[in-house]
Amino acid sequence: MLKIIKNYFRARFKKILLEEIWLEDLVRTGMRIGDNCSIQPGVIFDYSHCWLIRIGDNVTIAPEAYLLAHDASTKMLNGWTKISSINIEDNVFIGARALIMPGVTIGKNTIVAAGSIVTKSIPENSVVAGNPARIISTLEEYKVKINKQFNDSTANVYDNNYTIKGNVSDNDKNEMYEQLKNKIGFVK
Repeated sequence: MLKIIKNYFRARFKKILLEEIWLEDLVRTGMRIGDNCSIQPGVIFDYSHCWLIRIGDNVTIAPEAYLLAHDASTKMLNGWTKISSINIEDNVFIGARALIMPGVTIGKNTIVAAGSIVTKSIPENSVVAGNPARIISTLEEYKVKINKQFNDSTANVYDNNYTIKGNVSDNDKNEMYEQLKNKIGFVK
């Protein structure tokens, strides 16, 4: 139990010192972040050109995503590093370990799937995935698909007690795991 408590406080201390203060430093250096954004631990912003990064309102960036405003591969070719802005518009979700390259604008109401490499601008109301990222559907088509899955009578739906912040028991965790083998569920 003592080890769990120690690890909890170590993680919180690390988050406060390394993540939140660092994000504030980026903003002081010129990066812009809108209101109501959720930037998860481990997101990497191009510190050397962070003022070229603009993030709109209601944006979620999942863990270990990478926003890169420069491309130093050009330096060996002509002695110069290529740089460009990154613009993340309002109501965007960027999945874990996605890579956003220089010169990219991600339009409003867009989902970037985990692991995607975004090398070109994405129009609003899109869902993109892959390497390089390609549009796989409109946001509306994706919404219809997800709502159909959610409303399926066999879908497993869990309240917020089934999250790390909830009071989920070990028995409930095991039951949830078994219920979701090779199946999608939803949690509040």
